[in-house]
Amino acid sequence: MLALLQVPQLLLQSSAPILASLVSLALSALYVVLVPFVQAGLIGMADEALDGRTSLATFVAAGKEHFVSVFVVYLILFGVNVALGAIAFVAGIVGVVSFYPGGAAGGGGPNVALLAVVAVVVLAAVLAYLVVAFLIQFYAQAIVIDGHDAIESIKHSVRLVRRNVVSVLGYTVLVGVLAGAFGLVVGLGSALAAPSMQGAVEPFAVSLPSLGAVGASALIVVLGTLFGGFFGVLSVSYYRTLDG
Repeated sequence: MLALLQVPQLLLQSSAPILASLVSLALSALYVVLVPFVQAGLIGMADEALDGRTSLATFVAAGKEHFVSVFVVYLILFGVNVALGAIAFVAGIVGVVSFYPGGAAGGGGPNVALLAVVAVVVLAAVLAYLVVAFLIQFYAQAIVIDGHDAIESIKHSVRLVRRNVVSVLGYTVLVGVLAGAFGLVVGLGSALAAPSMQGAVEPFAVSLPSLGAVGASALIVVLGTLFGGFFGVLSVSYYRTLDG
């Protein structure tokens, strides 16, 4: 479903760049609502499929039943990411300003001590993000499979990870590599669907999408569907193993 939503944007990139930007903005707002629903639905289907057969009815039922709890955690994560991102951004601005004459470092060149502090702050923000993501990565499974509410799902995920740090680290690296490979394919697809020179010169012109955009869109939909299904089953199977 989420892969299909990217198709209009990819097709419009080569035929109507300005319209593609507007569509991308609208889809970003839609993702905020759809991602928790789809995440809960896929986990519900994967959990049922591991015991036998499943259906789209399970996807819809799980998405509707657990949407609120998953959405609450989603908002909490979004708030944490914004806060950490703001800290890293401000620190980066201070570091850049320190290079200019009369800036934070004065007129005698960059202040090495200040830059070291900025680097430590940025690295700490990045590390904090990675640690939070690592500890609570199973919150959605805890909500859908075990019926925990939003806050308890976070606590349950943290308990599972702390009891199985080495195993979860290996699982996380594997998923990260797979997600990185998928992201690379999506990036290449977006590059194929990039605006032509005519689109860059005439941004408001509308034409038929390029053959590369059509092919990239089809590839992303197919791979997105396969990856989403595989990752859903893998994450649920692994969670059930951790949870006993």
